[in-house]
Amino acid sequence: MAEEEKDASLTDEIDKEISSLAKGVAELEFKSMLSGPHDNKDCILTIHPGAGGTESQDWVEMLFRMYMRWGEQNNFKTKIVDMLDGDVAGLKSVTIEVAGEFAYGYLKAEIGVHRLVRISPFDSNKRRHTSFASVYVIPEIDDTIEIEINPADLRIDTYRSGGKGGQNVNKVETAVRITHIPTNTVAACQSERSQLQNKNFAMKMLKAKLYQIELEKQEAAAEEAEKSKMKIEWGSQIRSYVFHPYNMVKDHRTNVETSDVQGVMDGNINMFIKAFLLKYSQA
Repeated sequence: MAEEEKDASLTDEIDKEISSLAKGVAELEFKSMLSGPHDNKDCILTIHPGAGGTESQDWVEMLFRMYMRWGEQNNFKTKIVDMLDGDVAGLKSVTIEVAGEFAYGYLKAEIGVHRLVRISPFDSNKRRHTSFASVYVIPEIDDTIEIEINPADLRIDTYRSGGKGGQNVNKVETAVRITHIPTNTVAACQSERSQLQNKNFAMKMLKAKLYQIELEKQEAAAEEAEKSKMKIEWGSQIRSYVFHPYNMVKDHRTNVETSDVQGVMDGNINMFIKAFLLKYSQA
């Protein structure tokens, strides 16, 4: 209509509207790829260090910060479920709950081993070190899925919550760790105020883990290994983060890379997630 009337005053407004619509269509097309049975669910993300002591534990803390920033930027709610401080620096392990639309659908792209190359701040000789950390993500299951657990198969331990400060949280044994003895599956929670709340959340997480184990057994029995699912084992690194002698973050599954290392560590990882989902949804 603006062209017919030769009215150029609406050009800017129309261009903005077209750009906004194009962005919206692209987002809808992308979300249409998140059609897995659990893609729309909240999820639980856990990070563990590889061999290397303080170096790897510091790397775990860096990745933890990266995912917390990513959650904040993309309107996901994140909550620390369990955290174990490193002996000198960093973290021995950390588990966070990520809640929001398609939380698992996005973060399943992060499952695997993440490799860091840098000049170590803990090495007085300023040598270059390589560190590894594994990221594991499972979807939270809802109450409609029945997971039978024999109470006799559980070992429940209570302990004082770790971390810094926290009023009464560090003074009484409110933290709970539940071990499913037959599978040696462990779920722990220390984020809530009471032991009962921590026990309930740890049980919820344990059920999610056991459900995931059962799914993986079924997949293996049917020999239907999905290309989009990377095994978490040392040597199967999915992404490298190089701080020295040059700056680069490269995803080895899609070959997407960037020199903006700081941006990535500040949570800008959607380029890697989207490239992964695009590639394996078309496979």
